[in-house]
Amino acid sequence: MSDQPATADTVRQHLDPEAADAVRAYAARTRESADRFASVLEDLATHGLPSVDECTPWEDLREKHLARLAAHRPAVA
Repeated sequence: MSDQPATADTVRQHLDPEAADAVRAYAARTRESADRFASVLEDLATHGLPSVDECTPWEDLREKHLARLAAHRPAVA
């Protein structure tokens, strides 16, 4: 977005209240996600990487995620 004020010949289209609320909610969710990610990065920078014994193999994470996706969207016959 520009920090410049809108000029007189520029007309902005205002959002209806429901759309504006939805955009604000999306911004809040995005900000929360970015804050969580930044926190993880700061922890890694401060404490280093966790030991291998403390980590979950990526294959296990993938299978759990695929199971969650399948639960939300059943397979097509």
